[in-house]
Amino acid sequence: MIDATAPPTTAAPPRGALLTVFLVVVIDLLGFAIVLPLLPRIAEAYLEGRSKLETGLTIGFLFSSFSLMQFVFAPLWGRVSDRAGRRPVLLIGLAGSVVFYTLFGYGATVDPSQSTLAITLMFVARIGAGIAGATIATAAAVIADCTPPDQRKRGMALIGAAFGVGFTFGPLIAFGAVKQFPSQGHGAVGYVAAALSFVALVVAYALMPETRVAGRPAERRGWLNFHRMAETLRTPTIGLLVASYFLATFGFANFEATLSLLTKAAFGFTDDQNFLVFAFVGFVLVFVQGGVYRPIAHRLSEVAFIRLGVLFMLLGLAGLAVLAATTAAGAEGTGPLAGFLAAMAVAVTGFAFLNPSVSALISRRTDRTRQGEVLGVNQSANAMARILGPMIGLTLFPLTANHVLPYVAASGLLLIVLLLTPRLKG
Repeated sequence: MIDATAPPTTAAPPRGALLTVFLVVVIDLLGFAIVLPLLPRIAEAYLEGRSKLETGLTIGFLFSSFSLMQFVFAPLWGRVSDRAGRRPVLLIGLAGSVVFYTLFGYGATVDPSQSTLAITLMFVARIGAGIAGATIATAAAVIADCTPPDQRKRGMALIGAAFGVGFTFGPLIAFGAVKQFPSQGHGAVGYVAAALSFVALVVAYALMPETRVAGRPAERRGWLNFHRMAETLRTPTIGLLVASYFLATFGFANFEATLSLLTKAAFGFTDDQNFLVFAFVGFVLVFVQGGVYRPIAHRLSEVAFIRLGVLFMLLGLAGLAVLAATTAAGAEGTGPLAGFLAAMAVAVTGFAFLNPSVSALISRRTDRTRQGEVLGVNQSANAMARILGPMIGLTLFPLTANHVLPYVAASGLLLIVLLLTPRLKG
């Protein structure tokens, strides 16, 4: 195992970078969360008259194209940041977000008679935003640069909290943007997301210091070094962590992709009410990672948090499976709302425990000169899970009248991960 605890050869990076990268990630993720809840509705407006299969596949590929680009580019950006520095990579990513969210806004205002042009522009925008957003692994590397190993998991929780803030307020901002700028229609969400990414770019340019600490001269690496990726996955403890994270995220993505469909089937929720559901998910993430995880991080090891996280995710998604199984088909609005919110909160709490703990443990077990690259491999696994999870979940959802299959499948995957966790070493 690589000893990543040796002292650096240069001065430690400024700890003020932690606050800056947190603000940058929050603002940028607000843009992501603004677009996400409305994406199906925007695409549907341009797919009227087409078959359900074509419509579903088109929307599915629009979702997946973002994650596919993250899968490809996260390790690449990570390795570039190991050589060129974290700051320039983050600035490039934020600038790309400004450009491609603006393009998405324009695509969403194209006349419906030019539906092919509109869908093409949205695909280009989603692909570009995915490439730009793949720099989230570089943000994790900034935190790894700025925190000692024994405080790494508390630092990584900042990114989880940033996700929570983004998913709490992003859907609410999207709702407000559509209402406030009716002349722009759905294009307003793209333009507001671009404006927020521009604010993040300005903040990063003005305040973000370089944090990369050189441990040895950077080696020459190609843009896509599959040998090094395979080497990372073959490292016993790191490979197991990445595999566990992939399976857990795969299961959780089943829940995320089908959430709005489940609320409609079980409770008859409208699209506006679903904004509040997504905001609730974000609130739980913020509360758990900011108010629970960080205060007790020094008491529990990363492995303990991972085990608890997987257990909570399993219990929460199993609870959703029970809810789906016991809700009468077609009887909208009859599901037990309190039980649904409780099960969802337990599942989200588990993910809030798992996410920063995996990143922190991988970072601690990695050579400091490869932090960006290895965290990028982990981000790629996360992206691939978010490509495959929604596809499987959305395929399974309509196969039974009670829509239970996605949550049964997710619970089964999490049970496998729970059985793997004893092999992790603290």
